[in-house]
Amino acid sequence: MPKKIPESVLVVIHTPQLDVLIIERADRPGFWQSVTGSKDRLDEPLAETAVREVAEETGIVVGAADVPYTALFDWQYQIDYEIYPVWRHRYEEGVTRNVEHWFSLEVPQRLEVTLAPREHTAFLWLPWQEAASRCFSSSNQDAILQLPARLEARRQAAGR
Repeated sequence: MPKKIPESVLVVIHTPQLDVLIIERADRPGFWQSVTGSKDRLDEPLAETAVREVAEETGIVVGAADVPYTALFDWQYQIDYEIYPVWRHRYEEGVTRNVEHWFSLEVPQRLEVTLAPREHTAFLWLPWQEAASRCFSSSNQDAILQLPARLEARRQAAGR
């Protein structure tokens, strides 16, 4: 299996009412998270990574009639974090840090999800504060907690 590139995306999927989708990891029962995933190649655009990971992990197709590309919002925000030791074997020897870029995706309502069974075993749609409290990663919690302010800033920037 090829080694992972230490640059990834986190995509907070939500409804207009701020219900947030979280998914449970297959390799760590009880570990809930948003959609995450690494670039497949160094030159892969981040939005392409986000669209691909959303489709792979949830079956939600960005670009479909009910989820247009404009529903994907690049926060232009990134964090640098230490990769959990349990997952370092997936990266080249000596790689201990990852850069994660944050996105959100607004879907029209709580959609039915098709999970990738090797990656995730369950999904929940929860109000944003509750979804944040269920995530094992503090950075994922932070992203969900920032969601209302990020969306409001986007609306203001668009003049809505």
